[in-house]
Amino acid sequence: MRLLRIAGVLMLAIAAPALAQSSYPAKPIRLLVPYPAGGSFDIFARVIAQKLSIAFDRQMVVDNRGGASGIIAAELVARAAPDGHTLLFGGAGTLSIQPAMSAKLPYDAIKDFAPVSMVATAPHILVVHPALPVKSVQDLIALARAKPGTLNYATGGSGGPPHLAAEQFRFMTGTDMVHVPYNGGAQATTATVGGQVQLYFSSMASALPLIKEGRLRGIAVTGANRTAAAPEFPTIAESGVPGYELLTWFAVVAPTATPKTIIARLNGEIVKAVDAADTRKRFLDLATDPASSTPQELGNFMRSEITKWRQLIKSANIKGE
Repeated sequence: MRLLRIAGVLMLAIAAPALAQSSYPAKPIRLLVPYPAGGSFDIFARVIAQKLSIAFDRQMVVDNRGGASGIIAAELVARAAPDGHTLLFGGAGTLSIQPAMSAKLPYDAIKDFAPVSMVATAPHILVVHPALPVKSVQDLIALARAKPGTLNYATGGSGGPPHLAAEQFRFMTGTDMVHVPYNGGAQATTATVGGQVQLYFSSMASALPLIKEGRLRGIAVTGANRTAAAPEFPTIAESGVPGYELLTWFAVVAPTATPKTIIARLNGEIVKAVDAADTRKRFLDLATDPASSTPQELGNFMRSEITKWRQLIKSANIKGE
């Protein structure tokens, strides 16, 4: 009889986690975005959150936690309960560039997160205030060389893709420009539109409407190839800086000990969301390529990105603020 009681306790202990996972999600899911509302991360996170809210029949709440170049949101998710109810909508800045740039982060991008799925990739676009007498990459290089230290470039915070894009540009062109970090891409865009800074390596999603309105001037994109959404803009590489390339990317990760069954379910629903026709149209309209993945593919990609940026940061002597 005692053996039967022990066996029953063991079966309950085994069944409890499985039951909890099968009933997932048991409450609203928080999707933390490491930047303020209005930027490209916020836009794409809300598209995915809406799809997953429908798929799970549970609300997915987008929680914007800007500041410290995305570190605040990333740390919150890394320390959250690993039950699938707190996720990070991260990307190049939080999950590869910051880890490559700093050994003192309060989280480890590889050890503290369980990859779920890639969501999209996109180039950035170099934009300038319309009053700046610059219409090409070569114009900008000439002006920056003629007036070293006088041009200011915005970023949404130190260590993010716009920062690395600008520092990579400075390194490869031998120019001297001043970094002005803001608390998110929306603020950096506003500062460039207002003329507080002269240039910005903006997300395509944020910049294209402003370019069409004449409030910003688009110069060139950071990808290896022109984007189908705005093919009139050359790449920086083809504009006289051969080898220049930077893509940003968007992905969902969870706390590292999140059960694999929950990761698999999240992955399946995110893949469906990304592949949906209306999602693809929304992303492509914003010059962003939909790109889902398996958890393993995302993990391998994150490791390769950290290695790549660590090598560039070291060779170019790029420093965070």
